[in-house]
Amino acid sequence: MYKAFFGLKDNPFSIAPNPHYLFLSDRHREALAHLTYGLGETGGFVLLTGEVGTGKTTVSRCLLNQLPDNTDTAFILNPSLTELELLATLCDELKISYGESPTLKQLTDHISTFLLNNHRQGRNTVLIIDEAQHLRPEVLEQLRLLTNLETDTKKLLQVILIGQPELQQLLKRQELRQLAQRITARYHLLPLTLEEVGLYVQHRLQVAGRHEPLFNKGAFKALHKYSGGIPRLINLLCERALMASYGQSKVPVDRKMVLMAAQEVLGEAPEKNRLGFVIAAAAMLVLTFAGTLYLFSLQQHSASSANQEMTNTVATLDTPSSDDAQTELTARHKSNTQQVLQAAISQSRDINSAYASILGLWDKSPYIGLTACQSAKQQGLSCFQQQGNWNSLIRLNFPAVVYLIDDNQQPFYGTVVARQGEQLLLQLNEQQLWVKRDWFTRHFLGTFEILWQAPDHTVSEISRSANQAQLQWLENSLAQVSNSTPRLVSRFDRQLEQKVEAFQRQHGLTADGIAGAQTLVQLNLYLSEVGPRLGQSKRLY
Repeated sequence: MYKAFFGLKDNPFSIAPNPHYLFLSDRHREALAHLTYGLGETGGFVLLTGEVGTGKTTVSRCLLNQLPDNTDTAFILNPSLTELELLATLCDELKISYGESPTLKQLTDHISTFLLNNHRQGRNTVLIIDEAQHLRPEVLEQLRLLTNLETDTKKLLQVILIGQPELQQLLKRQELRQLAQRITARYHLLPLTLEEVGLYVQHRLQVAGRHEPLFNKGAFKALHKYSGGIPRLINLLCERALMASYGQSKVPVDRKMVLMAAQEVLGEAPEKNRLGFVIAAAAMLVLTFAGTLYLFSLQQHSASSANQEMTNTVATLDTPSSDDAQTELTARHKSNTQQVLQAAISQSRDINSAYASILGLWDKSPYIGLTACQSAKQQGLSCFQQQGNWNSLIRLNFPAVVYLIDDNQQPFYGTVVARQGEQLLLQLNEQQLWVKRDWFTRHFLGTFEILWQAPDHTVSEISRSANQAQLQWLENSLAQVSNSTPRLVSRFDRQLEQKVEAFQRQHGLTADGIAGAQTLVQLNLYLSEVGPRLGQSKRLY
């Protein structure tokens, strides 16, 4: 009813998926590039994760539109299935006939026959599973078994798993380690930045027929604050804000209209939230002052003793001490430290703060109007996102932005600054705390990003057709990583292939024995001598 008032020919903020309103931010484009790359590899699985409403389905639909015509696609939207139901659904999607009450083996045989026939005809087969965090471990294992069907060069079935961050935790389970090793590309989709929120809203308005600005800067800031950069929430807030603007016969949409919309859509009372923020800020000042007094009292001790005491306190937040002789002063100190940690976590919900910290470690700074990776690229650095665990992080030995989750299952972000034995120095916003391995592992989501300076000249792949110089470089590099003596090589022999496979298995890559783009990036990361490190040595193998 307000379309004529605003000069719109359509509803620009409907939450129904409409390809005409497709908006790809830099992060959506990065996600699409990762998925496309993964499907171009020879492995079986590609992983896309992100919070609810960040645009995972948008990316998957865009990917579908880019698949070549010789691709048969199966799309499963409800993955709460048994192994038998999953295979039957896959058969239905691919139009594979099967009889009444088929067994698991019969369905598997039908699918295998279909995949082999497709391969003979030069056709590819892709399975996309949305909401994959609901898959049962035994169903995921059945999927892995399906991808065992392969030729000498490729898997006959490629699987794209799309889900919420819990999917990353699911794939860390011991019984799924073989599947995790087959993932050739992964990407965690982040919410829109403040700048991207403005571009997103303006894009949808233009598609709907309005080219003049309709939201002012204050409205965009409020949209970003209350939506958290989630496109689906942005749509809901914009829709209600337009209703408020129409009801008041007033343009442009301003901050107050967005606040009213947030109260209706999210059930939040903005003014109370602001008061809560003031109270939280005041509490943070009190905690900071208390921390300063405490640190002053420790000046008579050595710096190493102080660091160790802080580490022990933070690390034992999960495991209360059983020492009955613990003094009241120590208990009070632990309580204060826990409060400082919780306050630091609450101030670390924005990943941009973590990116600013890691850029600072490289003596760089973020550029206004650019994403963190764009800022890094402008200053000669590259971003590298990886899935892994404590060992993956320590092995690379680079400072990293880490994706974490608190005790209430809410995400927050930090920067791993340094390492000392089984302890990490973790920066949360402006607070640095030493944490032990068990605390970090319990809160780590498995995704981290590092900055590094890539070599000026790199090749995209080193395989059997590579020249001798490239083969010798690969042999020398792998020997350096494994602290062994390099051989003189003139061809891509079986021994070199085995070394590549071992390196790939160690880093969760497809162990195909071919040094592709991801393998070469991992290798060059180990060989890099530029930039800060977590430990004393340049590299840890």
